[in-house]
Amino acid sequence: MGVAGATRLPARVPLPVVSAEGTVSEDRRFARRLTHQRGANFSLGFRLLPPVKRRAVYAAYAVCRVADDIVDEAGDAAAAVTAGRLDAWAREVEAAYAGRPSHPATVALAEALESFPVPREAILGLIEGCRMDLTQRRYRTFGELERYCELVAVTISEISLAIFGVVAPEAARYGRQLALALQLTNICRDVGEDAARDRIYLPLDELAAHGVAEEAVLRGQVASEAYRRLMAAQCTRARRFFLAANPLPGCVRPDARPAVRVMGCVYRRVLDRVAADPVAAYRRRVVLPRWQRWAAVLAGLLGRPYVPA
Repeated sequence: MGVAGATRLPARVPLPVVSAEGTVSEDRRFARRLTHQRGANFSLGFRLLPPVKRRAVYAAYAVCRVADDIVDEAGDAAAAVTAGRLDAWAREVEAAYAGRPSHPATVALAEALESFPVPREAILGLIEGCRMDLTQRRYRTFGELERYCELVAVTISEISLAIFGVVAPEAARYGRQLALALQLTNICRDVGEDAARDRIYLPLDELAAHGVAEEAVLRGQVASEAYRRLMAAQCTRARRFFLAANPLPGCVRPDARPAVRVMGCVYRRVLDRVAADPVAAYRRRVVLPRWQRWAAVLAGLLGRPYVPA
């Protein structure tokens, strides 16, 4: 569940390759379409970026999204087969950095690399985070979970900041806080979907402390005060990371600040809806109504903090 998305693709979708007659415009459209379809919450902010930065972010998101889908849409494929696909995708990323991309997303990435120093290590690190999902389905403590989040979320912050541009050395620190806030929001939002894949990202020691059994989470037996208290604690933690990330927009270049504010404001509202009814969120993915999405955009444009201090 490394990269936030809105809809799911069918299992084992073959990775498309760019045709010989493909054009940069077609590859840009692929990256933009994938981002809008799969990252609806992110793309609200992305649309506010200047065109060259927006195209670069779409390309980077698409590359990360493909890696995440290789794991999430593997279906009944053996872990070794899925690991092989991740290896192939890592090689495709390396090819993009060598100027030899063959997939629409990496062609778009290669174009972005002409203008922005997107760190190769961050993209490869995200792929390694996706690989963790093949072998690790439980996290004993928040410390273990945080390591996973570093790979699948903080790497995205590093990629994004390279495109947004930074004006203060604290940008990386605050970017890490926002990345963790977004990923923890994803975890709180997707408990039910992850349970269907036999995955629990909520720290097991915290389940035990609140009297919630693993089996109850897996079976959807969550209509209990114990589960509500557990999720209240998870949402409170995520909200603390949003609060710590409040200074981030001021650390990036002015033309990227509205996008950075809106992304955080949108996700903070998703978190609020999960916190308001975690049982309903387990049973049906939280989707912001149109009016709340526009309220988040307006809050971002007005420079409102993610969480009031």
